[in-house]
Amino acid sequence: MAAMAFCVNATDDKSKTSATASKPSLTVNVVSPSQLDINQTIMANGSLAAWQEALIGAEANGLKITDVRVNVGDRVKRGDVLAMLQSDTLKAELAQSEGTLAEAIASALEARVQTDRAKSLQQQGFFSDAQLSQTLATDAIAQARVQSARAAVQLQSVRLSQTQVKAPDDGIISSRQASVGSVVNSGSELFRLIRQGRIEWRAEVSASDIGRIKVGANVKISAASGQVLQGKVRMIAPSMDAQTRNALVYVDLLDQTGSARAGMYAKGEILLGQNKAMTVPQTAVIIRDGFSYVYTVGSDNKVTQTKVQTGRLSGDRQEILSGLKSDALVVVSGGAFLNSGDTVRVVNSLPAAK
Repeated sequence: MAAMAFCVNATDDKSKTSATASKPSLTVNVVSPSQLDINQTIMANGSLAAWQEALIGAEANGLKITDVRVNVGDRVKRGDVLAMLQSDTLKAELAQSEGTLAEAIASALEARVQTDRAKSLQQQGFFSDAQLSQTLATDAIAQARVQSARAAVQLQSVRLSQTQVKAPDDGIISSRQASVGSVVNSGSELFRLIRQGRIEWRAEVSASDIGRIKVGANVKISAASGQVLQGKVRMIAPSMDAQTRNALVYVDLLDQTGSARAGMYAKGEILLGQNKAMTVPQTAVIIRDGFSYVYTVGSDNKVTQTKVQTGRLSGDRQEILSGLKSDALVVVSGGAFLNSGDTVRVVNSLPAAK
């Protein structure tokens, strides 16, 4: 009787063990992989820079700065006066040249009168041909002196106008070296101007990616200040940098306002287009030991850990490049609490993403 009792107890223990093993360890939702159109992008880093920077220098030589009217960051328009140079000496020289011109004009008028009289007398026989020729030469010299004096006046007018340093274009003053009281030489840099206030992004792209980028492609840029900007590819550099083996891609920013500044670091995504890709919910992918896995559910409600290769991320969907069949049932969430071979209870099958 004792032996029989022992057999019954052993049978009960096996039943309990079997019941425990078949009991679901987790209740899960599953979904099948779906095909989505995902943007193809190239990630790049670069710097924001001025589209074009104009150097504004002094054209006059040896003059003192008497007034500076702008500072760094000021917006100016074409023709605005940025600085004034001393002009007293040039005004006096202009007045002297104007006086010389007036004297030359008077002399030319007198010479013309003498020429007309000589022609009349020569027709009456009172003037010889030699005398007439001399009178005509004197008249020509007087007219030439008028032209020379007029050119001197124009030259002095130009020099006087150069005492006003003007903006060559609309833009933003990015640098200022001019200071009141300093004497400048011809060609000395006084200001720098970001033409039209335009800033561009210069992205560094590797040789393997440069051929995939097209002019006009849309770009999303994240500046170091936190501002997100939209842009379009304007130009691709015709050569690679010999040191970095990268090429520059010039991107026009569609929004020139905000906190972005020239010289600031920025990273961005260059949009190449869209293509079909197999995706699963991002929550279905588990990272273990540096590899990506998903859990698939079989017909016996047991899960299998499957190693996959992931690609791009689009919203809450993760691209799967390889390792997963298109008809597999993937555990949506909770994979971190599962082990391969666990039995689960499937609540429902979520619809595939549209």
